[in-house]
Amino acid sequence: MRAPLVEDRYKNKKRDWDNPERTAVDGVNVQPAAVPVRSQEDTQDRQITVTVWNLQTPQGVDLDLLETDRIEFNGMTLEVDGKVGRWPDPFTGGVHHIEARLKEVS
Repeated sequence: MRAPLVEDRYKNKKRDWDNPERTAVDGVNVQPAAVPVRSQEDTQDRQITVTVWNLQTPQGVDLDLLETDRIEFNGMTLEVDGKVGRWPDPFTGGVHHIEARLKEVS
């Protein structure tokens, strides 16, 4: 899911997650990370749980994925957490595959 940038009443740009653009993608591998859960306190001293997932495309597949996107997977909405890794293919000069860390916050 990719949300368009809109201006709020103070002329600040923000993502409009009420109206995201959705693109269906098949064949992507999404699995829990080796250390899939971490806890932290939010700004109001409440415990929150962050579940971490890894996304990887098959060899030769470059996915149009940005660090500001979200992924819908298995009934969850996951945020891309950090930069999307695009691994080069030394033989073709293109992208071998991409990897991204995802997080679900509850």
